[in-house]
Amino acid sequence: MAAALLLCACTQSDKVDEQTKAVTFLLHGDFEIYQEPMTRTLEADGKAMTDIWALDYVDGALKQQVHQVSTDADFGNPRLPLSFGSHHIYFVASRGRDASLNTSDGTMTFSSVSDTFWRDYTVTIKSSSASVVTVDLDRIVSKVRVSVSDAIPEGAATINITPTTWYYGFNYTTAEPCAARTSQPVSIALPESVIGTTGLVSSIFGFSDAVQWKTDVAVDSRTSSGTVIGSASVDDVPVERNKITTLIGTLYAPVNTHGITLNTDWAVPIEMPW
Repeated sequence: MAAALLLCACTQSDKVDEQTKAVTFLLHGDFEIYQEPMTRTLEADGKAMTDIWALDYVDGALKQQVHQVSTDADFGNPRLPLSFGSHHIYFVASRGRDASLNTSDGTMTFSSVSDTFWRDYTVTIKSSSASVVTVDLDRIVSKVRVSVSDAIPEGAATINITPTTWYYGFNYTTAEPCAARTSQPVSIALPESVIGTTGLVSSIFGFSDAVQWKTDVAVDSRTSSGTVIGSASVDDVPVERNKITTLIGTLYAPVNTHGITLNTDWAVPIEMPW
């Protein structure tokens, strides 16, 4: 894997040669970090990151990249041999599915977006530079949660959340969202254990601007054959990076009630009835 190949190129000394210095970056953020003898886990909201990238740019040109996966013993601590001078290093940590990295246009896209963190880090390397540096990453996604107030009926097989606009990628040099998809449903399978229960919560992640924006969101529930057995729609749902928007309401009742809230603190979602 890329990380292993890069590490093999480094000696045990911090200085690889007279014009290059090996630097280990300790990635932190809104993570719980668990260190085991052979593995290192970064978790956010109880879910582990699966991939980390470090992309090293000098004078606007990509010089090297490292991709770590969660089974790497040094996961979250990438080590790069850096030439003397100024470097722009872009760090990404994610648990999104099927990442596609395009270095020609500086974008990263996912088939399914999940929690993702990023940092644009500038460093000038010289012989006296530190060999270990801590870098704090920031969350660059938003989350929309759907909380169903009424009981899940027999036969319900999926909850489908369909934003009018949703972003499946971002520019890793600016963190700006890209790869917009229009009215593409995200389908969430319902296990048998939720039948008859209330308060079911389903969530989707998407890349977002730091400035609040709005999208319409449709929600429906279907049987295994695709028959719609409950639906609702909410206009002008506020979405913002590192914030949770919660939609609360009835889905299966003849007349839906609903509302929306946007939380300024990721850890404490604000509820919005629909």
